[in-house]
Amino acid sequence: MSDLQIRNLRPDEIALAVDWAAAEGWNPGLADAACFAVPDAQGFFVGEIDGEPVATVSCVNYGDRFAFLGFYIVRERFRGAGHGLRIWNAAIAHAGPRVIGLDGVVAQQDNYKRSGFQLAYANIRYGGVVAAPPRPPAEVVALDKVPFAIVEADDATVFPAARSGFLRAWINTSGHIGHALLRDGRLAAWGVIRPCRTGYKIGPLVADDRAAAETVMQALLVSTRGGGIFLDVPAVNREAIALAESLGLMPVFETARMYTGPIPPLRIDRVFGVTSFELG
Repeated sequence: MSDLQIRNLRPDEIALAVDWAAAEGWNPGLADAACFAVPDAQGFFVGEIDGEPVATVSCVNYGDRFAFLGFYIVRERFRGAGHGLRIWNAAIAHAGPRVIGLDGVVAQQDNYKRSGFQLAYANIRYGGVVAAPPRPPAEVVALDKVPFAIVEADDATVFPAARSGFLRAWINTSGHIGHALLRDGRLAAWGVIRPCRTGYKIGPLVADDRAAAETVMQALLVSTRGGGIFLDVPAVNREAIALAESLGLMPVFETARMYTGPIPPLRIDRVFGVTSFELG
């Protein structure tokens, strides 16, 4: 273990962690690395032995009270030597006194509990091929036509901390497409779809109800031209599960959303698609 050197990944090196996540089958977005660097450029770590990367982890600080941990990967031939624990501890130290969240694979849930994480609920990834509608519903508008302050305020109902910089990058990155539904001049639903290594992911998808979520989702699907899509759904939101199943999507992966302490009350019933398992 004494040979392991831990340092921050530079923003232009975050693609390394994303590539490793792809190799693990997590199917990241094509532009994820650039977006992930925005909220906390010091939140990504690599462990190296003789200059060779052997482990990664991220712990992105959102403000003074909340952080989110992800990209916890040790290359297979280096596992079992304590490298994972060392880089994990570096990430936890970076968070300081903040409450930390993560989406962990179910097999690691007991290990995370030993580190002080408690299960909040499961997230389920649904995937499949959905036929794209010929045109977006008429009542849907491009997300960038909605004042950002309104979108930011709505995001605050479903995420434990402000994430303005990340949200702007996520919405405006080339290749990412966002749509929104207004009812009586008020934001009722909004979402973003992005191209991934395989197919597309929709997230976030935030809505007042299933009908609003489905309307925005249909608009987002136009960009897929009938390709494969993935939607990460909180298992506690039964209407979101019903929407995914109504589209013929099937469960392909599950994570455990866990936190080290209390977070602000959130409207998980409005979350029809999680933004990202890596950054929350």
